[in-house]
Amino acid sequence: MPKIRASAVTRTFGRGSRRLAALGPLDLEIAAGEFVCVVGPSGCGKSTLLRIAAGLLRPSSGELELRTDAAHPAAMIFQDYGIYDWKTVLANVRFGLDVQRVPRRRADARARAWLSRMGLADFADAYPAALSGGMRQRVAIARALAVEPEILLMDEPFAALDAQLRTLLQDELLTLTQSTSTTTLLITHSLEEALVLGDRVLVMSARPGRVIAERRPPFGRPRTGDVRSDPRFTALKDELWELLRGEVLPGAGAGAVA
Repeated sequence: MPKIRASAVTRTFGRGSRRLAALGPLDLEIAAGEFVCVVGPSGCGKSTLLRIAAGLLRPSSGELELRTDAAHPAAMIFQDYGIYDWKTVLANVRFGLDVQRVPRRRADARARAWLSRMGLADFADAYPAALSGGMRQRVAIARALAVEPEILLMDEPFAALDAQLRTLLQDELLTLTQSTSTTTLLITHSLEEALVLGDRVLVMSARPGRVIAERRPPFGRPRTGDVRSDPRFTALKDELWELLRGEVLPGAGAGAVA
């Protein structure tokens, strides 16, 4: 049984003459422990799909379900970090555990363990304003994984970071998700990111977004960032770009899916 299943999902915004078809119809299945990346041109409905999966939006038609018996099945990581400026780093990471009413001593221990894994142990008592962008995103990742979700939903989590830091965090996320076997759905504009991280890469059309192609990177698990230097990596990246070229919206330019 797939962990995530979408059947004929659509989403529209507005009414009457202003009605805009943003997504679908779209069908999707993601197996337990699978890491699926979705790429596509700007405005194609990628983030809309993720928000439907997270329960933040309802589909206009069709159905998307998360198949799990866990009390807190999913966690989401946003592009803008989504952490609270008025809470310490430790309190931010502990937040989901507090919502679950995990006893404070146990919640603190688990939050500190994740801070240690993310290289942030020395910043537990700091506030987000004192952190770099990369460190804040690490806090967001630690907070999401501290609740031990069965499903991880990520909406372009590294888009605002510089290229070097983005590469480092991609490699860290790769290590973390392989060690936890968390079912993951990642939305990204970066073909490189999708190929480094994904078991499958789904290519979406221009709005209203539909899945027009699927590719499986030919790299086994456990995987490292060294696959970037594999000739097959470059060849597949070029192939994906050719698939996307005709879908890029007028005026968006190649940078929209680079």
